[in-house]
Amino acid sequence: METHDLILDKARFADWEDLYRNVWSRPETARYMLWRVTTSETEAKARMERTVAWQRDHDVWTVYEKAVGQAIGWAGLAELAPGIWQETSIALGPDYVGRGYGRQLLDLLVEIALDRGGTEFRCSTRAGNTASQALIRSCGFTLTAAGPCIDSRDGRPYVLEVYKRELRPPVRAIILPQFDKK
Repeated sequence: METHDLILDKARFADWEDLYRNVWSRPETARYMLWRVTTSETEAKARMERTVAWQRDHDVWTVYEKAVGQAIGWAGLAELAPGIWQETSIALGPDYVGRGYGRQLLDLLVEIALDRGGTEFRCSTRAGNTASQALIRSCGFTLTAAGPCIDSRDGRPYVLEVYKRELRPPVRAIILPQFDKK
């Protein structure tokens, strides 16, 4: 799958170094996520093995920047109930934020859900993640719920916001034949 600047594909073990350098070792990326920073190459290789196995059976893909072909993050979605889809994660390394890549990924996930018969799409983010909030709102989502959660990494409380957007298939123009009036 592709966007203007990105390719989404299933992870390969060879991606471990890119993901370690660009995402997993970066505290600024992990800040709003539910995973811990990876601190060694050995740990990164083990994480890559788990990632490859997980992506094999789930709608999660590694994100590659087309221009250089390196792994810079991941994105995923899941069907919660018939027709109701949710992004399960969008993560990009900090060097790739602010380039419009998040919007491209969210638009692609919505398109995938729509192609699979989706009628509603949900996104979630932590209340303090202003960049994600701005992205989600700019893509036409509305805040529908917010509630307390506990970060499993450190036991700290946070507020999770859930946004929703109704999905409608694109309107296709119908061109009618022209008839001569004689």
